[in-house]
Amino acid sequence: MEKVILGLTEKIILVGNKEINLTARIDTGATSSSVDSKLAEDLALGPVIREKVVKSASGIKKRPIVKAKIILKNIELEGEFTLADRKHMTYPILIGQNILKKGKFLIDPLK
Repeated sequence: MEKVILGLTEKIILVGNKEINLTARIDTGATSSSVDSKLAEDLALGPVIREKVVKSASGIKKRPIVKAKIILKNIELEGEFTLADRKHMTYPILIGQNILKKGKFLIDPLK
C-alpha cells in the first residue's frame, strides 16, 4: 500500500449523528487526538468510555474520551478522541499519533 501524504492541516469529515466537513490540525507530536467538546456534543459523539490525564500547553488536565469516526483522504478511521475546549484554537479537531498510526501516512509540512 502506498503512503498517503498529509500536510499540517487537512480537510476531514467527522462522523456523528450527522457528518460535518472541517479542517483538522495534524500533530505528530500529540500522542492522542482531540475534538472540541461543544462540537462533540453537537454531533452526539460518545458515550464517554473513560478519562485520561493529558499534558498540554494549558497544563495537566483529566479529559473524557469518546470513540469517533473520521474520513481523511477517503480513508475511514475510527479511534479515541479526548474532549477539550478548543474554541480558542484555530482548529476544532487535532489528529494525533493514535489515529495517524491506523493509516499509512507520510507528513509533509510543506504541503
